[in-house]
Amino acid sequence: MDESSNNPSSTLSDQSTVDGVFQNFQYAYTFRDTSIYGDLISPDFVFTYHDYDNGYDVSWGRDEEMKTTYGLFQNSQNLNLIWNNIVLSTQDSTSANIIRGFNLTITFSPTDVVTLNGRVNMSLKKNSSNKWLITNWVDESNF
Repeated sequence: MDESSNNPSSTLSDQSTVDGVFQNFQYAYTFRDTSIYGDLISPDFVFTYHDYDNGYDVSWGRDEEMKTTYGLFQNSQNLNLIWNNIVLSTQDSTSANIIRGFNLTITFSPTDVVTLNGRVNMSLKKNSSNKWLITNWVDESNF
């Protein structure tokens, strides 16, 4: 697969920019592609969400994230992710923190469609290959 940014027909974005990470994230969800998704996730990645039923935060690392995302991709017929406005953005040459809204529609079957609206709080860092990777994702949604 040609991932060069010089190819205008390339479907993947240049991951040397934070915006490219979000575009590739959307691509991975749209095409339910775990190899593209996995390329966005740092080895030291941590995902955190608030379990409202039990009243505490739950976190997991990269391995569990990949298993969970694989399950979502395999069990859905369609995923439609829309990134909304960036609420907060801080960035220097090697790290970034982005808080932004999203809308995600998950179609499990024609009669089972779930729509989620919320915010992600993502920390990213640049690796030795000059690619941005997601190191921390805090789900700030109210699910």
